[in-house]
Amino acid sequence: MKYRRLTTEELAELEQDFIQFLASNSITGEDWVRMKTENLNKSEDLIDTFSDLIFERTLKKVEHLEFKTSKNMKLFHCLEDKIIMMGLTVDGNSNLDFTKPSDPAKMIDELKESSAQLKLYQAEKQFSKQREMELFEMMENGCLISKGELFYTLQKMRGEAED
Repeated sequence: MKYRRLTTEELAELEQDFIQFLASNSITGEDWVRMKTENLNKSEDLIDTFSDLIFERTLKKVEHLEFKTSKNMKLFHCLEDKIIMMGLTVDGNSNLDFTKPSDPAKMIDELKESSAQLKLYQAEKQFSKQREMELFEMMENGCLISKGELFYTLQKMRGEAED
């Protein structure tokens, strides 16, 4: 197995995709029910193959990831050969918490009320492994797929700060 087996909950959400996967392998519903009792190893192998297929397909489409702790936010732009990270950290005492949904204006007010400062940083690196495998490991360690809006907002802030 390349990635990991989908959980029961994940498989339940992908039931129609799994049915199509079985059909593409010429396995009917009756065959599947019989296989789960008579040939458990083969049914387990099919679930593993399906899981890898789903992860591979999903990871190929990932363009942005994000990782947030209460005082640190890392936003990633995942290109074909490298990954660019924009980070924002709270330096000092503040009630600001990146893990809680909050209106940006309210976050700014919370920051102004404290003695803390925001520090913006950026880094980039080439993938050291296959792109999809590296992204998978990042997700297993807490990164979430995002649309990239925060990444581009920080990138714009950084550009304006350098002007």
